Amino acid sequence: MSRYRQLSIEERCSIARLHEDGQSIRQIAAALDRQPSTIAREVKRNSGAKVGYQPAYAQAQANARRWTGTRLERDDALREAVLDRLAQGWSPEQVAGRLARDVGHKVISHETIYRFVHAQLKRSNDRRWRFYLPRAKYKRGWRTKGGWPRQTGKRSIHDRPAIIATRTQAGHWEADAMLFSITGQAVLIAHERHSRLTIALRQNSLKADPVAAALVHMLGPMPAALRRSITFDNGTEFNRHQRIANQLELDAYFCDPRAPWQKGGVENAIGRLRRNLPRKTNLDDLPPKAIDTIIKNYNNTPRKCLGFLTPAETFRPLHFKCESTPGSSPG
Repeated sequence: MSRYRQLSIEERCSIARLHEDGQSIRQIAAALDRQPSTIAREVKRNSGAKVGYQPAYAQAQANARRWTGTRLERDDALREAVLDRLAQGWSPEQVAGRLARDVGHKVISHETIYRFVHAQLKRSNDRRWRFYLPRAKYKRGWRTKGGWPRQTGKRSIHDRPAIIATRTQAGHWEADAMLFSITGQAVLIAHERHSRLTIALRQNSLKADPVAAALVHMLGPMPAALRRSITFDNGTEFNRHQRIANQLELDAYFCDPRAPWQKGGVENAIGRLRRNLPRKTNLDDLPPKAIDTIIKNYNNTPRKCLGFLTPAETFRPLHFKCESTPGSSPG
């Protein structure tokens, strides 16, 4: 099967000359060894209302339709919809997935969005375009493999029940401290593995006792069935892990030393939150409800791993179900 060839300017000159001589579409097609449908379509699409069919005008019209820019450069409405969501902190994958979920079919791929943003970075030399990407980085990074021998005196992450790794059961949490350049400023983050719901509380001290009290305050109101386990890294702020486990009636586990990526959910959450709370942030300069607003936005951003539902949409029915079940307890 022969591959279709675009009409050249020479062929368009011949079409114009033969058309002026009164030749029919089939006669012109035979003279150029083209399909009659090709000639008919060419004359219909590229004729001017006043000038008729002119080779130069026809070539310009054809070139205009063969715009080589990306879809986001051609479609103003789609570009605005994508950039609005990126500006809210959504990743390209979340944008593409949620648009597809909303309309019932694929609208655009996340790779197209990445290519568009990187093209703008290169074309405009405007570094601000990188802030449309999830972590404002120029290149996509890779996690390095880590891990030292297990820590003694603490329950290792390797001893966790296998179901926790599958993320199919709700109530398994990960916790970490989000640190900042100013000494003493931190935000304590707790992340639920199944729904990806994240909650946060500002900390003025990372000593073990206030951190333990803060985690009990954060997770205590949860139904018992949504408090099954919690995983920490080996920071000294979690030295009161036994108190936390006893008061919340859950199991506490620890990552291997130098392997915080083993609690990847909360690490990923902190990475995403850095978009709005970079390390140089002075928490004292933020409005009183700023952190709550940032966390609310995070929990209402769709995630690919949730079928492009949001963490809030996933967690809400779980919480309602547990509260409606009398005597619910950890399984």
